[in-house]
Amino acid sequence: MKRKTIILFLLVSTLSSCHIYRSYERPESVTVSDSLFRNPTETADTASIASLSWKELFQDKQLQALIEKGLAHNTDLNIARLKVKEAEALLMTSRLSYLPSVSLNPEGALTSLDGNKPSKTYNLAVSAEWEIDLFGKLLNAKRGAQAALEQSEAYKQAVQTQLVATIANSYYTLLMLDEQLKITQRTAETWTESLHAMKALKRAGQATEMAVAQTEANKLSVEASVLSVKQQINEMENSLSTLLGMPAQQIERSTLQSQEFPDTLSTGVPLELLSRRPDIRQSESQLAVAYYATNSARSAFYPSITLSGSAGWTNSAGSTITNPGQWLLSAVGSLVQPLFNKGKNIANLKIAKAQQEEALLSFRQSLLDAGAEVNDALVQWQTARQRILIDEQQCVSLRSALRSSELLMQHSSQNYLEVLTARQTLLQAELNTITDRFDEIQGVINLYHALGGGY
Repeated sequence: MKRKTIILFLLVSTLSSCHIYRSYERPESVTVSDSLFRNPTETADTASIASLSWKELFQDKQLQALIEKGLAHNTDLNIARLKVKEAEALLMTSRLSYLPSVSLNPEGALTSLDGNKPSKTYNLAVSAEWEIDLFGKLLNAKRGAQAALEQSEAYKQAVQTQLVATIANSYYTLLMLDEQLKITQRTAETWTESLHAMKALKRAGQATEMAVAQTEANKLSVEASVLSVKQQINEMENSLSTLLGMPAQQIERSTLQSQEFPDTLSTGVPLELLSRRPDIRQSESQLAVAYYATNSARSAFYPSITLSGSAGWTNSAGSTITNPGQWLLSAVGSLVQPLFNKGKNIANLKIAKAQQEEALLSFRQSLLDAGAEVNDALVQWQTARQRILIDEQQCVSLRSALRSSELLMQHSSQNYLEVLTARQTLLQAELNTITDRFDEIQGVINLYHALGGGY
C-alpha cells in the first residue's frame, strides 16, 4: 500500500511539472516599461484622469442624461451583457462536470414463445457515472471557462468605455457645429454687406463688374457653407440618436463656451493600463484561455478514469423471471488510455501551443497600441491648448485692426469695403478658435478613453 502511494505521488508530481495543474501567470517576457508613455505629464500622484468617473469629467447635465440613456438602451452594450451571461452559463456547466451524472433507466418487455402466455419483465434502475479528474482535464476546462468569462466581462467594459467616449465626442461635435453655424451665418451677413458696398462703389466708378461678381460668388459660397453645416448638424443628431437606441430626433444641448475641464491632465503610470484598459484585460484573458487549452491538450495524452454504477429493482435476474422482483446492483470502473490517436493528440497540442503564442503576441501588441493611443491623445490636447493661446492673441490683434479700420473710415478716405474685409478676417479667426477648442475637448476625451476611463 505504501509503495502504491509513493508511485501515485511521483505521478502527480510529474504531471504538475508539466504545467497541467498550474494556474495561469502573466509571462515574465511581458513587461510594462516606464517609457511606454513618450511624454508623461508631471504630477506628484500616480493616479490618472481615468480614476475619475465619467460624471466627474463630463459635468454637463444634458450630456450626462444622454450617456445614461445610452448605457441603458445601446444595442451593442446590451449584446455584450448577454455575452457575459452566456459565459457565466458555460462556467456553471464546467463546474457541474465535477459532479456525477445520474439518470433513470426504466425498461419493460413482453415475451411470448410458440403462442404461450407472454412473460412480463421489468427493470427499474438508476445509473450514475463519475469521471475522476486525476489528470486535470476538468480542472483546465473550468479554469478556461473562468478566463472566458473574464474576457467577456472585459469586452463589455470595452464596449461601455467606447460608448461613453463616442456619445461625449458626438455631443461636443454638435456644440462645435452650433458655434460654426453662428459664425458662418455672421460671415454670410458680412458678405451680403460687402456685395452691397461693392455695387455702390461700382456705381461710383470705383469698382469693376468683375469685383462685384467675385464678391457675389464669395457670398454664395458662404451661404452654401451654412447649408452644409446645417446638414452636418442634422446627420450628427441622427447618428447620436441611433447610438442611444432611440428614433432620430433633435438633441437638447448647451453651448461650447459653458464646458469646463481640468486645466491639468495626468496619465498616471503605465502599469495602470493593465488594470484599467478593458481591451488589454480582454487580450490577457484570451491568453489565459489559450494557456488552459494547451493544458487540456496535454491532458489528452493521459488516461480517463470513470466510475459508473447502477441500482434498481428487477424481476429478471439471470435467466429466470421472479415475482416479486429483486434488487439489482452493479459497479464498474474503467480506464481509457489513448493509443492509436496519439498522432492526433500531438497535432492538437502543437495547434494549442501555436494559438497560445499568437495570444501572447496579441497581448504584447495591445500594450504597445495602448501606449501609442495615450501618447497621441496627450499630444493632441497639449497642441490644441497651445493653438488656442495663439488663436486668442490673433483675435485680439484682429479686433484691434477692425477698430482701427472703422476709425480710419470715419476720419479718412478709407472705404467701407476695407472694414468688411477686416471683419471677415476676424470671423475666420474666431472659427479657427472654435475648431481648436473642440480639438482640445476631443483630446481630453481620447486621453480619458485611452487610459481606460469611462467604466
